[in-house]
Amino acid sequence: MPARENLPSTIARSPEKAQDTYAATLDSAIEQYGDGERAHRTALASLKHSFEKVGDHWEPKERRGPSDAQAEGGRDTDRPTAGGVDANASKKHLLDVAKRLDVTGRSTMTKDELVEAIRKANDTASRRALDAERDG
Repeated sequence: MPARENLPSTIARSPEKAQDTYAATLDSAIEQYGDGERAHRTALASLKHSFEKVGDHWEPKERRGPSDAQAEGGRDTDRPTAGGVDANASKKHLLDVAKRLDVTGRSTMTKDELVEAIRKANDTASRRALDAERDG
């Protein structure tokens, strides 16, 4: 599978099942749409149905399904995305993820604030991991 050779770093640091899901969907999408943004978005959307981004990698979700309003709406939807955070998860789950990511002030946050704080913590963790790979 050609997609396996160039996995995004966050997916490369993830479980093999996440890598397989992304790579298989990307290969299929490239056959259908060509190697462009649409194929990559399709592969990421497929990944988000079974996995959520936690820090610098993807982990299996408690429940399969769309992770945010954008994923629920489909291709032509113009809704905000949560960047891999499972915004449809329970507040308890989001609090657990925020605790693992050491999000400050998490106990007083609303669900929407937790989603945004986790998204930012994930982005920071991914940047740090990428910088470490470059420096390493």
